[in-house]
Amino acid sequence: MLELRYNPLTDEWIIVSAFTQKRPTRPKTTECPICPGGVEFPGTYDLVSFDNKYPSLQLNPPNVVSESPILKRKPAKGNCEVIVYTSNHQSSLSEMPLLQIEKLIEMWVDRTRDLMQYNFVKYIFIFENRGQEVGASLEHPHGQLYAFPFIPIRISRKLDAFEKGYEEHKKCVICKILEEELSKKERIVYENETMITIVPFYARFPYEVHIYPKRHVDSFLYLSGQEKKDLAKALKIITMKYDRLFNIPFPYMMMFFQSPVNTKDFSRIFHFHVEFNPPKRDKNKIKWMASVETGTWTFINPKIPEEAAQELRNIKVEVK
Repeated sequence: MLELRYNPLTDEWIIVSAFTQKRPTRPKTTECPICPGGVEFPGTYDLVSFDNKYPSLQLNPPNVVSESPILKRKPAKGNCEVIVYTSNHQSSLSEMPLLQIEKLIEMWVDRTRDLMQYNFVKYIFIFENRGQEVGASLEHPHGQLYAFPFIPIRISRKLDAFEKGYEEHKKCVICKILEEELSKKERIVYENETMITIVPFYARFPYEVHIYPKRHVDSFLYLSGQEKKDLAKALKIITMKYDRLFNIPFPYMMMFFQSPVNTKDFSRIFHFHVEFNPPKRDKNKIKWMASVETGTWTFINPKIPEEAAQELRNIKVEVK
């Protein structure tokens, strides 16, 4: 079964996909399906994207019929892709050469540009789940891309907040936040010429980090060449700091937020950004998404963001 079901209690669409239940779960290194010579790739490769064999959305999904005016169904029309960062099973963003991360960014841009040509696609969401603590099914360094036929509810909530903030401050909300952060500097973890990384004032997770371009830009598509290089360096430095925080491969959810496509123009209010949501609150302790977080969307962060920023800032890393 693969379909969308409407939840009239929250005005949101849920994806029902029996395919995802069949995914391999953390197979042995010798049985990795995305290593060169594995099930997916008989030959070698540098980095690659392909349609997910266990999709939640498909370009040509099965037809479905709604049961009633309130219990609505729709075809799960969209696309799910896997993006493999490197052929090296043992690598990670923190260990990859900068040039490889720059090539990865170009692939994210290319996939965004390609998928936005489908008029039914409304939101392109690129992400990485790293570590079994956040449900990653494969250890091999990879991320995913979902091309949604609707604007997901948290993105919709962000758009409302960006619109409200623009009216209140007469400028983009993130541009306004950057003025504050650059003047106070207490939550900055790392910055370069065009990118700034912070533990946000409003962090939901103990070691949450956001990356913001200093220039107002709403999508991967409009980053300059220098901004892509600086984003690659920021991604590498943050993931290196994460791995050294507790001297373990640090689990995280890394998410890229860009403007919706094939709908209203949000470029004036929306500011492209990256969120890292790591589940760790200590080396051996997890910040769980429990009842309050899941049921009310109200997060309780046990870590003071300014202290988390200082801890991460104090970790010295060298990028060669």
